[in-house]
Amino acid sequence: MGRHRRFRRHGNGRPDRRRAGGAATAFVPMSALLLLFVCLLLGVAVARFGRPPAGIVPGINWWVIDIALPALILQLLPQVRFEAQLWFPAVSMWLVVGGAWVLMALAGRWRGWSRHRIGALVLVGGVGNTAFMGYPMVQALRGADGLPLAVVADQLGSFAALSTLGIVVASIYAGRKAQAAEVLRRVFTFPPLLALAAGIVVGLAGGWPASVDGVLHAIGTTMTPLALFSVGMQLRLKPERHQWSAAALGLGWKLLLAPLLCLLLGRLAGVQGEVLAVGVLQAAMAPMITAAILADQYGLEPPLANTVLGVGIVLSLATVPLWNHALG
Repeated sequence: MGRHRRFRRHGNGRPDRRRAGGAATAFVPMSALLLLFVCLLLGVAVARFGRPPAGIVPGINWWVIDIALPALILQLLPQVRFEAQLWFPAVSMWLVVGGAWVLMALAGRWRGWSRHRIGALVLVGGVGNTAFMGYPMVQALRGADGLPLAVVADQLGSFAALSTLGIVVASIYAGRKAQAAEVLRRVFTFPPLLALAAGIVVGLAGGWPASVDGVLHAIGTTMTPLALFSVGMQLRLKPERHQWSAAALGLGWKLLLAPLLCLLLGRLAGVQGEVLAVGVLQAAMAPMITAAILADQYGLEPPLANTVLGVGIVLSLATVPLWNHALG
């Protein structure tokens, strides 16, 4: 069976971010950051000036979510050494969603906002883009060893919160009933979650053979360029004057206050090193595209949700690196 990659420590106590594997070496941070910008801008350019085939975005998203992301999870998760501190990346994502719900409900009551506006802000202000944006940005800023921790935050945190609490929030603020059977069906048939369970089992069994690990790595590497290209194609910046106060609150929470709260939680709980850094960075990610789609499906002020999404993606390209710099 394949050997696990361990977090190797330098004398300064920080992880060695080099990945073993010769030709399979992951992008160095600057290359990954450049890849992020290039693929995002390519998506924007193609959407604006190109003639992409109809259905290209749903097709790319299907590959990313159902094929590339499960392959990445299957490759990375068996390498995670489960420690007591690993609760932090997952719990932090739930804290961001719960905090958004409390804050937006109080602000909405104070400002007299509609239920649809409050629901939209809870979704896009609470659920972060911890996969499409989170994986490549964590890789760029913290190195390849941060990716397994990013997977934990995404799958046990953001995805689980969106698939359960997100559906409940959308149903409540749209005036519908949340069907427990539908929520459970969506959760337990989601390919990345199935990959998560399989990855845990494989990790307990000792890991993949080198040949299987290589195949999973090759498929998983398609996720970053395709996901960012898709994000770029869907990027929309159409703010309206009456949306700015609500959008500012949503973005202020998502990009600034939420990661600050998670950082304080981690410090108080004694969480350190890469676990703390990746948890805070994932909490600081831009809103999740799927959260905006969910808001649209439930009629929760889609123009506001898309404004927060688009502006949040652009701003996060600056704010997330700033958070990383502050974390050291």
